[in-house]
Amino acid sequence: MSTALASRYARALVDIVLDPKNGVDPHAAAGQLIEFEETLRESHDLRTALESPAVAGSKKRGVVGRIAGQLGMPPLLKNFLYVVIDRRRIAQIGNIRQSYQTILDERMGVVRAEVTTAAPLDEGQQAEAAAQLSRVAGKQVRCEFTVDPTLVGGMTARIGSTIYDGSVRGQLASLRHRLVAEA
Repeated sequence: MSTALASRYARALVDIVLDPKNGVDPHAAAGQLIEFEETLRESHDLRTALESPAVAGSKKRGVVGRIAGQLGMPPLLKNFLYVVIDRRRIAQIGNIRQSYQTILDERMGVVRAEVTTAAPLDEGQQAEAAAQLSRVAGKQVRCEFTVDPTLVGGMTARIGSTIYDGSVRGQLASLRHRLVAEA
């Protein structure tokens, strides 16, 4: 399935979930989709059965209904999964979930930042970095942190196509470039 098709399913789900009369917490729905995806990933037999055209749709719906019940999914989200099953798109639930999160973030005014630090940050430092990036970006920022010791110190952050380099490695490279230009 193409990313465009996964985006269509995700966009439809976001539209439904964000409708206030449905009373569904969009972030809870995202968490439940992650749990559903993890359930499929953990059980190869379950995933194979749900993807198999030889298994009747009614049996697949029954299995998905039980899983949705165990995860505490609202009927709206369970019905969405039924549509995914009926259209034989369950193999793409991971792409649909990723697209859902991306589209939901866009609609809620949240941007994602890929933050790389020279050393691991504790939760307080991560929260402070996210707050500073939110001020710079002018939007709420959701950070994904990774560690790269070659930065020597500091951090880099990528929000969309903009890169903020506050690393020692970046400052040294900038200094070297200026010195070479002056020579």
